[in-house]
Amino acid sequence: MREPHRPPSDTAPPTLARIIAYALPAIPLAALTLPLYILVPTFYAEAVGLPLAAIGTALLFVRILDAVNDPLIGVIADRLRTPFGRRRTLFAASLPLTALAAFMLFWPPAEAGVLYLFAWGAILSVGYTASVIPFFAWGAEMTGAYGGRTTIAGWREGLTLTGTLIAIALPFALGLDDARSFHGLALLAVVIAASLPVLGLFAVFTVPEPREFTRERVRWREGLGHLARNRPFIRLIAAFFLNGLANGIPATLFLLFVADVLGAEAMRGPLLFLYFACGVAGVPLAAWAARRIGKHRAWALGMICAAIVFAPVPLLSQGDIAAFAVICAVTGLLVGFDLAIPPAIQADVIDVDTAGSGEQRSGLYFAAWSLSTKLSLALAVGLAFPVLDAFGFRAGAGPDQDPVALAGLAITYGWVPIALKLGAIALVWNFPLDAAEQSALRRTIESAGSAQP
Repeated sequence: MREPHRPPSDTAPPTLARIIAYALPAIPLAALTLPLYILVPTFYAEAVGLPLAAIGTALLFVRILDAVNDPLIGVIADRLRTPFGRRRTLFAASLPLTALAAFMLFWPPAEAGVLYLFAWGAILSVGYTASVIPFFAWGAEMTGAYGGRTTIAGWREGLTLTGTLIAIALPFALGLDDARSFHGLALLAVVIAASLPVLGLFAVFTVPEPREFTRERVRWREGLGHLARNRPFIRLIAAFFLNGLANGIPATLFLLFVADVLGAEAMRGPLLFLYFACGVAGVPLAAWAARRIGKHRAWALGMICAAIVFAPVPLLSQGDIAAFAVICAVTGLLVGFDLAIPPAIQADVIDVDTAGSGEQRSGLYFAAWSLSTKLSLALAVGLAFPVLDAFGFRAGAGPDQDPVALAGLAITYGWVPIALKLGAIALVWNFPLDAAEQSALRRTIESAGSAQP
């Protein structure tokens, strides 16, 4: 089935100014991402007063809805055709919904219940998915160069970490303990609602739609067959899920671990800030390593080092702030590998499908990765909080509660993620798609595209 006429698109290699303009919306998108998985569960438990198990269940059901929502938006992102372009159109249309939902979820009424958390969490999930899928697909299609994709992903993830630092600084500047006042999450809600549409539209009107290499549309069943036979994709998404879960569990439990195990509630904000500030420095380090030894091997080495550094964490006890700060700094540096390298590999994996199927379906593939990310992070909440309940852990009780509960928190926070990372490392170490193979795929794709009328 021949592809219909497509609007004009950009074919020139992206300049640095254009890459930065494209990446700017990552700041507000990241500023709403970290609170959703780290601050919101703890805020709704401690300030609003909802039970831990109920919060975990509500957020898990939001992710279950994503099982339908994400693939549907991915298909829309690939099939949408407007004179303005398929990536830019959907991204621009999603911005108001994403901004509104973030505002409502982060600034809840003091009497908000589980249904409020679920409803606005679900709406935010739809808006956020409709924003990030075309946004990431847009970046993946800006260049076909193996190294160039690392540059684009590096700038986007560097600004993502900048947004994350804002998401840490603002809430802790005002505090998170009183849902009836203008608290830190409310301030963040206002900032996101104002900045996301502005930076998003700036990118839309300054960065051209990337060239599309679709030769023909693939029927749904045939397309699923291509996806299932894409062995690099299957291997990558499995590693992506395991590593996401490995990162999601300590992210979910970070605030509780610092307050209840280390007895340093006042240090939660500074330690989070230290972690992500070091992550900013880790992005160029990851890009350098990827150029030297290849993307997949650099990512695997980053995960190995992170597992080694994180291993002593459950052995820490009340007052071990300096030791934990060192661990936060080093693992923060290494999180740059988790952020910058996998998206660049994802773009390469999509080339396998484009060369084989004839349709450039970046939206569908990034929908699969978006769903994997959400499920891993939600599963972290859905598993970790009930486990803490089973150990008798009580949010807000501090370091004087049952030692068994504190031990359960420390082990779940520290050693369970390491076991999961080892599985991801095994999948990534000998990944089959390197620079030479990807270059051959691009030659196939671009020669076929050049032959189209």
